[in-house]
Amino acid sequence: MLNRRTLLGAVAGVALYALSPLGAFAAEPLKVVASFSILGDMVQQIGKDHVAVTTLVGPDGDAHVYEPTPADAANIAAADVLVVNGLDFETWLPRLVAASGFNGAEVVATTGITPREFEDHDEDDHDEAADGHDDHDHDEVAADDHDQEEAGHDHHHGSNDPHAWQSLANGVIYARNIATALAKADPDNAAAYEANAAAYIASLEALDAEVKAAFAAIPAERRKVVTSHDAFGYFGAAYGIEFIAPTGLSTEAEASAADVARIIDQIKAEHITAVFVENIANTKLIDQIASETDATVGGELYSDALSGPDGPAPTYVKMFEWNADELTKALGTS
Repeated sequence: MLNRRTLLGAVAGVALYALSPLGAFAAEPLKVVASFSILGDMVQQIGKDHVAVTTLVGPDGDAHVYEPTPADAANIAAADVLVVNGLDFETWLPRLVAASGFNGAEVVATTGITPREFEDHDEDDHDEAADGHDDHDHDEVAADDHDQEEAGHDHHHGSNDPHAWQSLANGVIYARNIATALAKADPDNAAAYEANAAAYIASLEALDAEVKAAFAAIPAERRKVVTSHDAFGYFGAAYGIEFIAPTGLSTEAEASAADVARIIDQIKAEHITAVFVENIANTKLIDQIASETDATVGGELYSDALSGPDGPAPTYVKMFEWNADELTKALGTS
């Protein structure tokens, strides 16, 4: 049992620790909410011990169809900083933020990025592509995949592709925007955020050079890949790959029978063998395309979400390394 002298000494020690320079590290970390897992990881890499990060759409989660919870509103209300992608990616978020009463700093990570404009296919071309083809049983697939749209969900994106993180050069811009926001919200730790961001950006730039070299070694005519939805446009533009997707920018977009027929024709005509599913997407449509061609479904790519901590893509850097490795292996042997 503590005697009076021991107890007073312990209390005095705690007080001295709190007032000492070392005790400053016991300050409460900055509360940051990130809209989805990729942003959450970036904030953690830059903020480290100075931030407490809450991610709304977690690993393997699909932000296109996410349904917010009351806990999400409470987390946003308590946050000092809210980090979002922007470019109409989180279409469900503005209403949630308004309802939460959030009065902290909101950071749009894509600020300063040149958006890639999404070009939809012309309906007449679809009709022409469909001539002479049946519906490839796609109506049944579409019905299974898009029941949520019939339930009244509204997750429509604008004309710009929001998946800007799929270029590491853009990832550098994300990191700078996040670091600037953290330093502004928590100036006492600004130097730490700046140092962490500098190291993180250096790793992204080094990886960017490696990925460019890896794909440059593959003949251009081989660099064609079919994926579940149109999430890799920035990746393709940055590293010289043509990504072909039966659906649009959102996983809720519904591919028409003509879209599927056109892609099947293209795979056959151009002998495309690299066909991938995504960690957030239903595999039925890709499986159908593969079954009607000579293509083999390869590994899993990470598009809009990281994997869990035990998976191959628990961080943004690991995600990029995994995707690049899976693609180079497939394209190098196609």
